[in-house]
Amino acid sequence: MIATCNLQETQVHLYTPSRSLLLDYKRRIFRLVVSLLIVCSASARDARSVMADLILSEKAQQGDLIEELSTFGDTIITEIYEAWRTGEIYLLDQESSSQLLQFTTSQQWALIKNGEVINLTEAEVEKAKKMRPARALRKQMKRIIDTLGLKAADASLRIDSAIKLGRSQKLEFIPSLEARLLIEPAKEVQLALKEALAISQLANGNEAEVMDAVRSLADLKSVASRAFLQTVLAQEIENERGDEPLAEACQQALSKIETHIKQQEFFGSFFRGISTGSVLLIVSFGLAITFGLMGVINMAHGEFVAIGGYVTFLVQNLFIQVWGLSSSAFGWYFIVALPTSFIVAAAMGFLMEKSIIRFLYRRPLESLLCTWGISMIMQQSFRLIFGAANVQVNNPTWLMGNLSFGGFQMSYTRLLIILIALIVVALTWLLLRQTNLGLHIRAVMQNRDMASSLGVPVARVNTMTFALGCGLAALGGAVLSQIGNVGPSMGQAYIVDSFMVVVTGSVGNLLGAGLSAMGIGLVDQLLQPSLGPVLGKITVFIVIILFLQWRPGGLFPARSRSLED
Repeated sequence: MIATCNLQETQVHLYTPSRSLLLDYKRRIFRLVVSLLIVCSASARDARSVMADLILSEKAQQGDLIEELSTFGDTIITEIYEAWRTGEIYLLDQESSSQLLQFTTSQQWALIKNGEVINLTEAEVEKAKKMRPARALRKQMKRIIDTLGLKAADASLRIDSAIKLGRSQKLEFIPSLEARLLIEPAKEVQLALKEALAISQLANGNEAEVMDAVRSLADLKSVASRAFLQTVLAQEIENERGDEPLAEACQQALSKIETHIKQQEFFGSFFRGISTGSVLLIVSFGLAITFGLMGVINMAHGEFVAIGGYVTFLVQNLFIQVWGLSSSAFGWYFIVALPTSFIVAAAMGFLMEKSIIRFLYRRPLESLLCTWGISMIMQQSFRLIFGAANVQVNNPTWLMGNLSFGGFQMSYTRLLIILIALIVVALTWLLLRQTNLGLHIRAVMQNRDMASSLGVPVARVNTMTFALGCGLAALGGAVLSQIGNVGPSMGQAYIVDSFMVVVTGSVGNLLGAGLSAMGIGLVDQLLQPSLGPVLGKITVFIVIILFLQWRPGGLFPARSRSLED
């Protein structure tokens, strides 16, 4: 029994792609296949060899060599081409062979094929023939040089190149961007290529392509395209098409991008506030301990911050002298500088407490005036030793760059500062809660006389605590050197904020100091974009004054007999 089907009453619709779409697909597939074949064939040759062949080639061979050269991302191409264009490439014909040479000095020349440096006699120099590219070839090489960054090994260089080519809005770069997009493995670079193509299509596409480009830029939330979208919108309004779909799409895209920019600014301010609060936390922890324990108003606390910055500078210079600035060992200088700055400042704090501070207990006015004088002496000493100008502290290479998260960039330096602050909090908590010294510190902070009567060595506790506070201040200066200037008065910018942190968080309360540091850092950074740095700081002061009027004892007011004296 055979089943039959009557198709006379049934309409079968088959999807047939348009001819232009088929041609577009064929072009894309052809480009992909050609790129892969060229990459595979060029794997045995480097850019130097191809450039050498191109310089010596006939006109009929130059097309294939240019195509092969376009697969390399080596910057040596630019170097050799510039030498070729300016007449610094020479051909030396000898009996056995011919050599292409690049002029370096009067006696030394570099072989184009491998970069080997050789010496030539005066007779060979006179015999060498200068090589120059033809005008048509210079135009083709310009396209290679302009798109060289798209093939770079570093993804960040490929992103920068794509953005640069897209912003130029030149039609000649669109094929190169499309070809690179087909073989680009990195997702971040793919987004940059799509953004560059869309920006280019705004100036070179037809109406449908421009509309697609506007929608693509809106989906990408492209900040770089804002000016180009505004240009398209202005042209539509000028041509009395302000209510057309393209103008509406541009307005929607601009609105979406503006919202994205505001979100980025908020998260950027929030992140900077956390990192600023982390620096304040490290600096103010030592002040909270010494102020809460001894009642000494140490106006020289900021100068210990400067000690941390200058110790970091000296360690950096030591690494440069021993290993060099470009060596891999140089990146370790900051790891060494952190404990070194702590030890140096703690030792100086130890001597300062033994010689001066121990005679100022329970004399707040005298301690304020004396430590203020010490701070002036220390600042002048910094100027005499290091000079009045700021010194340069370089970031290690592993701290350069940003961590991308949802389109938001977080610098590695500020992330490290936050991590160091967390480590300082953890170690300080362990010291105060899990060691005998911590037990003695807490006992003295609560009631000095009772602790002394119970056998606690109050004098030694005072010395160790003051040294600890100075070391923490220097640690804050070390991390501050990675995001700010290192100079004689660098600590003065943080001494007022540190006292505000201590008073707002309650004197001697480390939890309150930590919360207060983060709060002040966040409020300061969140207010700066709208109010400016000066007015924002004034607003923070006003908020703190109002808060202390409401809670004079701070966030966690202590109730102990030592505070009632």
